[in-house]
Amino acid sequence: MKTITRFMYTLHRILGTLLSVLFLVWFLSAFVMMYHGFPRAGEAEKQAKQELLSLSDSLPPIDEVMARIPSGQKVNAVTIDRFLGQTVFRVRTPEQTYELPAHATDTLPAASGKRIAQIAALWCKAPVARIDTLTQLDQWIPFGKLREEFPIYKFHFDDAKKHELYIGSQSGEVLQFTNREERFWAWLGAIPHWVYFTWLRQDASLWSLTVSWLSGIGCLMVIAGMWIGIHSWRIARKGRGRFSPYRKRWYHWHYTTGIIFGLFVLTFTFSGMMSLVEVPGWISQATLKVKPLREIRKGGASPTDYPLDYRRVIAAYPNALQLEWNNFRSVPYYTVKEKKNEFFIDASDTLPRALRLSKEQIVAGVKAIHGDSTTLHVSLLNRFETDYRDMSRMYSNRSLLPVWKITVADADGSCYYIHPETGIVKYVNTPARWKYWMYTALHRMRIGVLNSDATLRKSVLWVLLLGGTVCSLSGVILGIRYLRRKARF
Repeated sequence: MKTITRFMYTLHRILGTLLSVLFLVWFLSAFVMMYHGFPRAGEAEKQAKQELLSLSDSLPPIDEVMARIPSGQKVNAVTIDRFLGQTVFRVRTPEQTYELPAHATDTLPAASGKRIAQIAALWCKAPVARIDTLTQLDQWIPFGKLREEFPIYKFHFDDAKKHELYIGSQSGEVLQFTNREERFWAWLGAIPHWVYFTWLRQDASLWSLTVSWLSGIGCLMVIAGMWIGIHSWRIARKGRGRFSPYRKRWYHWHYTTGIIFGLFVLTFTFSGMMSLVEVPGWISQATLKVKPLREIRKGGASPTDYPLDYRRVIAAYPNALQLEWNNFRSVPYYTVKEKKNEFFIDASDTLPRALRLSKEQIVAGVKAIHGDSTTLHVSLLNRFETDYRDMSRMYSNRSLLPVWKITVADADGSCYYIHPETGIVKYVNTPARWKYWMYTALHRMRIGVLNSDATLRKSVLWVLLLGGTVCSLSGVILGIRYLRRKARF
């Protein structure tokens, strides 16, 4: 035991000296991450730039549109929207995504300088101070996959918020949109917390490996520290019965916060690693050979066979910005997206009406995946629980309850949450539960009552993060003093 303890002292001293600054940065940036993330041009922002769908555009029957897809290709998804005066159908197949103008005689505009300037004007009305042509990724677009968009045009706007907009020259898509405040908070929060530095993040594999190894080594450092803390506490109790054996201030604070918050520091570090690492197969591995969420969309009618014509839906929802063809097994429906609302319209009749999946339809959908002889437990859930949490902030104006919960008696512990008014399915199995507890629950304190009380959850996080910060800060100071002592020799 003495040999092990000496090894733990050495391990903790060396790793602590090397990693204590990183841990301090992780804890300080976590405070910021509770309120500010990495800036991005979100789908909601992009959708808001679209124009209203209109029947005045003389929209064609859907079968005429689908006839322009090469025969034999399976259609996975269809959407229609309107942008800069042109209505476009997007048809996704396993081979590729086809962008088709509403009229076969029309062509899609090229991502010319004029069109890119028109797109930029939609995002910010301020004058353009300058335009940079990027042939390398920068801090706000550090993702390697964006290289295919080179050159990328970066617009600097002359407004009080100093907006910056990135547009890809190949697709004409907006890749990023930031302002000065978002960039400021990102430097204090997301960038150091996620190690989002351009030179590293542009190589996704290297970035993931680096962060995983840093977190894993950090776990060893914390485990060694906890061993030392317990050993020191036992010695102190055997002596004068004191809590802390240390009289020097920073040793005392490092020991005290380590004893109180050490377990949290360990779970925080471990869960950060698990955000990038899959649950090992020796812990839990799925046996179901199919993808449940993909499988439950099979067996639906072709878009050309929907009884409800999509044009009737557009007429019924004049504020629609986008229309999407969907299905829940054999039940077809449309998703109508407005600026702030979403509607789900049953397409199994010729008249628009709200989607309302029956219990029988939902059970049949699950049995189609697991077999008719599979034992199911079906209940209508009117409250949130660990595997089905309140995400109403992400889905405004959408009721998340009640929801059908279907538990399957299989080796994976499969469970489905199926919303009857949206057709949205959440699938959970044992590996997913392990992932939740190893990452989300531990890293974000998504545990029990904290899931439903944001104020309480953030208060708990503040206390824990403060403890981790003091522990890390004292470690930094002790590490500096250790290096100074070594430097004298």
